[in-house]
Amino acid sequence: MSDAPFTLYPAVDIRDGRAVRLTQGRADAATEYDDPVEAALRFAATGTRWLHVVDLDAAFTGEPRNRRLIERIVAATGCDVQASGGVRTVDDVRGALDLGAARVVVGTMALTDPAFVPAALDVAGDRLAVGLDARGGTLRARGWTEDAGDLFEVLARLDALGVARFVFTDIETDGMLSGPNLAMLRRVADATSAAVTASGGVASVADLVTLATLHPRVDGAIVGRALYSGDVDLAEALAAVAAVAG
Repeated sequence: MSDAPFTLYPAVDIRDGRAVRLTQGRADAATEYDDPVEAALRFAATGTRWLHVVDLDAAFTGEPRNRRLIERIVAATGCDVQASGGVRTVDDVRGALDLGAARVVVGTMALTDPAFVPAALDVAGDRLAVGLDARGGTLRARGWTEDAGDLFEVLARLDALGVARFVFTDIETDGMLSGPNLAMLRRVADATSAAVTASGGVASVADLVTLATLHPRVDGAIVGRALYSGDVDLAEALAAVAAVAG
C-alpha cells in the first residue's frame, strides 16, 4: 500500500473539440459524448483534484488543435490538469505548462528520440511523465499506430534518466471495460523506481480499490469510458480509494 493518497484521473479525451472515448485506441471506434469543458466541470463537482486531458487530434495527426482547451478547463475547474496527446517538441511541453497544465505526458518522442526526454526534463522536471502504451510487451507510438520497441528495455533507459512518473496503458484493455492488466502493472512497477499511473480497462469501483492496493509505486489510475458509461460513479470511487489508500 502506498503512503501517498491514490489519485484518480478522470479522462477528458478531445477530438474535433468534443469529448470522445476510443476503443483500444482506434480512431474509427470513437463514441462522442459532449463538450469537454462541461465534462470536466462535472468531474470537478465531485471533488476530483486531477483531470487527464488528451488531445487526440494531436496524437493522431500531430496538429494540436485542442491545446487551448487545457487553459479553459483549468480556468473553469480549478483542477490540476495532466495534459497528453501529440506532445512532439520541447516547445509543446513548455506550451502546455504555460497554458496551465500541472503535468505533461510525453509519448512518441520519448520512445523514438533519445535526446528528447533529457531536454524535456530540463524544462519540466518532475512535472514530466512518460506514457508507455503497450500491446503485450511491445510499445506503440504515434497514436498507437507504430511499434516503438520493447517495453522493459525502453523503461530501463528512461528510468535511468530520472523520469519521475510513467503512465502505463495496456492497449488490449483500453476502453474495453474488462478490468486492468494487473500482472503487467506489477511488472512495470517492479522495473522502475518512479511512480506509475495505471491506464486502461477500469470497469468498476472494485477495480480501482484493487489498483489502490496493488503496488507501492502504482499511486494513481486514469478512468475514462467507465465514467461516461456509468459503470463507475466518480464520487463513490473517490471515497472508496481514499478509504483504502489513506
